[in-house]
Amino acid sequence: MSGVTTDLDPTRVDRGTESEPPLSRRRERTRERLLDAAYGLFAEHGINGTSIEAVCEAAGFTRGAFYSNFDSKDELFLALTEREIRTRMRSLEVAVEHLPDDPVRDGVIAPDTIAAIVAAVMADPRDERRWCLMNAELELLALRDPQVAVRFAEQEESFRDELADLLTRVLTQVGMRFAIDPVAATRVLISAYTGAARDAFLGPAGEDAVLRAQSTDWLPALVGRLVEPDPAAA
Repeated sequence: MSGVTTDLDPTRVDRGTESEPPLSRRRERTRERLLDAAYGLFAEHGINGTSIEAVCEAAGFTRGAFYSNFDSKDELFLALTEREIRTRMRSLEVAVEHLPDDPVRDGVIAPDTIAAIVAAVMADPRDERRWCLMNAELELLALRDPQVAVRFAEQEESFRDELADLLTRVLTQVGMRFAIDPVAATRVLISAYTGAARDAFLGPAGEDAVLRAQSTDWLPALVGRLVEPDPAAA
């Protein structure tokens, strides 16, 4: 196998725990390269159509390097989705720190405010397409494997709670609040967002349709139904 790196002992399994020191810089780079390689392969071929050997070859490592970082392909997949969630959360945090000067107009969130947030989170529609594929793969995997389903559900719940907290803080800053339970409202927004992305990618307009549908059409109207002025801010 050409270009293979053997900087890790292929016989050693050294998996970290929360009580252990952070990953070394070398091991962190190895882990990131494996995740990067897996992202493209999983999106193109699916998890069942991608072997551990293919991931290792694409990343330039041996199987020993893989098993020094991940117990299995399923664990790699879950780690990859967690990384992508963290990336999108960081993008969202940056976006809400730089909201337009007039985010609320006539008691509703301005459409251009929502468009700015969507654009920041979805900076590259082509990557969003891969993320859509990854989500679909992970849901199918969770539906078929009860053990994966437990971890997937925990990951989804943690993401919803974190996103609900962030959105609640943003709304408070602009004198608004959710009209229903914040986690329930966030669940509705996530479902609507991912459903629209899937439908748009299936259509002939593809990536351009995703941006239009999510930032200038139904999303502002949906947000308008889910949020309201906060009497405490009056």
